[in-house]
Amino acid sequence: MGTISLEGMEFFAYHGYFAEEQKMGNRYSLDITVHTDFEKAAQEDRLSDTVNYVDLYQVAVKVMQEPARLLEHIAYRLIEEIKKLHPEIGRVEVSVSKFNPPIGGVCERSRITMAG
Repeated sequence: MGTISLEGMEFFAYHGYFAEEQKMGNRYSLDITVHTDFEKAAQEDRLSDTVNYVDLYQVAVKVMQEPARLLEHIAYRLIEEIKKLHPEIGRVEVSVSKFNPPIGGVCERSRITMAG
């Protein structure tokens, strides 16, 4: 077993609880880590024996294009879509950050982390 991660992916998207957030959009950051067995890929040097991180990125692009109110919902959808694409994955961890969240004060970003 091992992990494959994509860290610091950034997107501009139209998520948010408030209507104005969904109209104006914001910057988001994603980190995805999958726990999987890639021993055969390591031995054989074949991409087909592992999880291609290009596939993970494409799932992230798709999910980030679909508006959501909560960061938790984004993370949930990412986990579900990744597991559909790669059922052999044991565990997926996702962190979703929103830059400059509307909290009435200075905050660089809010962040949630979910695993499934």
